[in-house]
Amino acid sequence: MANSEDAISAPKAGVNETTRRRFRAGRLLVIASLSYLGVCGLIHLLQSRLIYFPTRAYDATPKDIGLEFEDLTLTTDDGVAIAAWYIPCAGAKASLIFCHGNAGNISDRLESVAVFNRAGYNVLLFDYRGYGRSEGRPTEEGTYRDAEAAWDFLVNNKGQSADRIVVFGRSLGGAVAIELAKRRTPAALVVESSFTNLLDIGRLHYPLLPVRWLLSYRYDSLGKVPHILCPKLFIHGAEDSLVPLANGRTLFAAAAEPKEFLETPGGHNTGGFIQSPTFTARLTDFLDRALSGQIH
Repeated sequence: MANSEDAISAPKAGVNETTRRRFRAGRLLVIASLSYLGVCGLIHLLQSRLIYFPTRAYDATPKDIGLEFEDLTLTTDDGVAIAAWYIPCAGAKASLIFCHGNAGNISDRLESVAVFNRAGYNVLLFDYRGYGRSEGRPTEEGTYRDAEAAWDFLVNNKGQSADRIVVFGRSLGGAVAIELAKRRTPAALVVESSFTNLLDIGRLHYPLLPVRWLLSYRYDSLGKVPHILCPKLFIHGAEDSLVPLANGRTLFAAAAEPKEFLETPGGHNTGGFIQSPTFTARLTDFLDRALSGQIH
């Protein structure tokens, strides 16, 4: 009987071990799934912190690089006070609205502002809500309203006509500039190192996450550029790893005519029109032709 009992109990032990292993595997799968869902939920809740990286302190002003300026506070149509600098140019060809990227604040863009100013442009440089001395917290629609406040200041306070306003945007600011050009009608639009939409960039940098379902912010430039009819110049660095060159070319391909593309050396923060005097000259030549009606 002992042998018989041993023969019967052995399979039971094997079955129990298999069951335990399956239970452990199932438990690990549940834990992994819950952890993944937790990460997704956290990213969804905190996604604005993965998009906007504002700083409050200003490291310099235009006066530090020899430029006179007006220190302004603009009010958006939803009542938010945003900080801006207006840098005039004697005998200006036109005025330029500068939409900066997602990090820092207006004090980090003075090198580019100086180039535009020396080329003969009044420059209006503004901080999005939550950046620098601007009130509030950044949101997609909020950044669009901030850019509109800059436009309205040029038109209403400086008497600038729409056909003498150029809109420039870099990186995230390119998406803001595109939306502004869609809502208003500038003389020209310049987009540097920008993207098709945030969904494409999210999928690129977070391939294991369901970005489409997590992302509340769109900045869908790809869907907007076919409807913008003013002359457009797209500038992109060949070694850009944050927003790859192919992404910028896709945006350009979708844009309506007239349009031009300028590829420069450098990465996301090292390429662009200030990469060399040659590329700066290409930019200013484009703007001169756009303002004189030579681009159709």
